[in-house]
Amino acid sequence: MTGNLQIKNGKYYAVLNLKVDGKRKQKWVNMNLSEKCSKKERDKKFRDILNQYEINPQLNNSTVLFSEYVTMWLKEAKIKVDTVTYQHYENDANNHIIPYFKNSKTKVIDINRQILQDYFNTKFENGRLDGKGGLSAKTLRHHKNIIHQTLELAVMNKIILSNPCNNITLPKVEKNTYKFFNLEEIKQFLNAVKNEPLYLLYLFTALYGLRRSEVLGIKWDSIDINAKRLTIQHTRTRCNEIIEKDKTKTKSSLRSFPLSDDVVNLIVKLKLQENRNKKLFGKDYVSNNYVFKWENGRPYDPDYITHKFSKTLKKYGFKHISFHGLRHSCGSLLNEQGFTLKDIQEWLGHADIQTTANIYLHLDTKRKENISNSISSALI
Repeated sequence: MTGNLQIKNGKYYAVLNLKVDGKRKQKWVNMNLSEKCSKKERDKKFRDILNQYEINPQLNNSTVLFSEYVTMWLKEAKIKVDTVTYQHYENDANNHIIPYFKNSKTKVIDINRQILQDYFNTKFENGRLDGKGGLSAKTLRHHKNIIHQTLELAVMNKIILSNPCNNITLPKVEKNTYKFFNLEEIKQFLNAVKNEPLYLLYLFTALYGLRRSEVLGIKWDSIDINAKRLTIQHTRTRCNEIIEKDKTKTKSSLRSFPLSDDVVNLIVKLKLQENRNKKLFGKDYVSNNYVFKWENGRPYDPDYITHKFSKTLKKYGFKHISFHGLRHSCGSLLNEQGFTLKDIQEWLGHADIQTTANIYLHLDTKRKENISNSISSALI
């Protein structure tokens, strides 16, 4: 095995002379060393790379395509992540990553930083499947996660020496500008939809700041009428299919709320209506333990809730916010009313208080006005 050292962009690379599929070719291996490193450190790393390529022939002549290796990684990922996460992995891999690299017939051993950077640049500029522009910075980070983990597997299996996905440049994720209702808008909205079938679902979402999967996951065993408590312990969501889980998104999402007398009365009425529906539909009734569902017992589809909410806003002339915006409305109201970030974190079930701070701290206008007035009164 022969080779030489080259400096590129301030870093050392080992340029190896390989024989792949009977043909001679050069391979540049990032040594992850700055050109300012010592000669001793540089020479040792170079010898180690040469030795690894000599000891492990796979590094020289592996013919496995990167697109095939992503599929191999998916099989391993499937046994260690939950169903929703896996389906997102599968969608991103099958719709974007695998077709792109299958088309170029790129081998795992040929993957380098520039090849990966070209992929992300292409997807950012024109990566949408409908042809209407590029993928978002957030979506590209999901793609990077898949590619990075795939290449980590290749490193573990000694097909490549290092992971070229470590130093990829991705577009900056812009801060979300969350749209939500203020107190008066929420009151007006809930008053307007009081006779709508989804009124109680909207009320629960706004009162307790629930995620869509959480409000649709509420079962009768989640509600203790005597103790007047609601416990968030089930979820119902959709990716490629409806996924029902008897657990929440995170441990912090497992939380409970006190129920007011007014809410308890509404729940009792809903239960009585369900009993009437069971008698009305008879054997055609779809039996289950979910609270929010159609009259025949069939649980609501998560996507239906999102689309229906949008139509309901338009029907009653309210500004457009997403269904998730009801959750943000709850958080912003708690913030405006003087509750601490810790209070809001626990109420909304955020795993990290930094998430709460990032979303709601900049909305703290009321307290800032009070501070401004206090300082002005003291100094002017």
